Amino acid sequence: MRTHYLACDLGAESGRLMLGTLADGRLTLEEVHRFPNTPLRVDGSLHWDISALFEELKIGFKKAAARQMPISSISTDSWGVDYLLFDSDGSIIPPTFHYRDPRTARGVEQTFAKIKWENIFAETGIQFMPLNTIFQLAAESGERLERAALLLGIGDGFNYMLSGIARAEESLASTFQLYNPRSKDWSEPLLKTLALPRKLFPEIVPSGTRLGVLLPKITRETGLSGVNVVASCSHDTAAAVAAVPADERSRWAYISSGTWSLMGVELHEPIINDECRELNFTNEIGYGGTVRLLKNIVGLWLIQECRRDWAQREQQFDYATLMRLAGEAPPFQSLIEPADARFISADEMPAKIAGFCRETHQAIPNSPGAFIRCALESLALLYRRTLQQIERLIGHEIEQLHIVGGGSRNSLLNQFTASALQIPVLAGPVEATSLGNVIVQAITIGHIENLAAGRALLRNSSRLECIEPLHTGKWDEAYARFENLLAH
Repeated sequence: MRTHYLACDLGAESGRLMLGTLADGRLTLEEVHRFPNTPLRVDGSLHWDISALFEELKIGFKKAAARQMPISSISTDSWGVDYLLFDSDGSIIPPTFHYRDPRTARGVEQTFAKIKWENIFAETGIQFMPLNTIFQLAAESGERLERAALLLGIGDGFNYMLSGIARAEESLASTFQLYNPRSKDWSEPLLKTLALPRKLFPEIVPSGTRLGVLLPKITRETGLSGVNVVASCSHDTAAAVAAVPADERSRWAYISSGTWSLMGVELHEPIINDECRELNFTNEIGYGGTVRLLKNIVGLWLIQECRRDWAQREQQFDYATLMRLAGEAPPFQSLIEPADARFISADEMPAKIAGFCRETHQAIPNSPGAFIRCALESLALLYRRTLQQIERLIGHEIEQLHIVGGGSRNSLLNQFTASALQIPVLAGPVEATSLGNVIVQAITIGHIENLAAGRALLRNSSRLECIEPLHTGKWDEAYARFENLLAH
């Protein structure tokens, strides 16, 4: 039997509507509509243009409806931490703030004036990042919070606008740093301490909850009718991890690789202790109530920013050329600490890399290829350090690493990663977020038995590349240098 699903994947730079088709034991994806997600800068503040995104989604629906094929369900996933405020008649209260809006610094200060960081982590298990929802809400005006009747994460907000049913799916709710993974509910102590109105926070539901059917007004506007709306995994990373094509019998870790690298493992219980807090790991929720113990690592942002800087100086390089030049550059000439705060912000990335090398008395890269190789080798070594920290927290070694997402196409980084970690790497699928979204929908509707069956389906449907470690002795020497950099 052939079944079809629509996955709306909202990213921080673009959104797309994807058509998933399950037939003959294989799952395929096709892009129906892609659209930009361009933040709005207003008087020094940064906002999301939610109305434009929703209009683009409806354009995608019209394209899907024109195909005249039966659609079983639809679900939206999005980035975490940001949120929509709705008033009592269901209208969005503008603006919808961007997580990089400068107000978050004020929110951190106001939050820590009321409660210690150690107590926040003990209650939520979520790593410290100034952009977390808890700090954004601390910076909100009392007037806006008083006017609001409902708060939803971006993905859940879109599902609400499609179905009329307001629910907080647990993978997205867990990114707010207001969710207790032990009680599996909103943290009443945090809401009370921070004076956040309880009325704003809706019922939390498991990943894979059927919400209802597409609203009649959406059907009238788009021609798409009779479609179930599902809260699959509303957080894009949770959806991507659901699509990791792992064999459950192996001890595996994953990297969801893109602008950020999210590196972690899938557990049955959270790890909330002093060591986890000090290492700045996070316990987010995944499909089936699993825990994604992970760390957010700066990823291909380093490469993207170098490329953008050179383009501004009229040096145009496509990614394939940069990878070729990096592959030809001499190995291990210089290393950086990718987690250094200077590399998180935008602009002048090559100058920042050169500055770090100068400060640490290393050779300064002298060509685009040398800069990119420095960044990629350093990132692979940071992966090794992070994996060692994971193994300390969970008490056993990892046998295999899965790399999913857009970064899984970077064969040079994949090889560096396998060699640095000294374990096999399986790369793919690229479209992990949309695939995970569709798989959870299919499980919810009853077309796939469970997640293990869905992952087996992906192993049969995806082209996976297995990369074995090379030159491990040289990577051991490089790692010793890398650790010395961290010590200073």
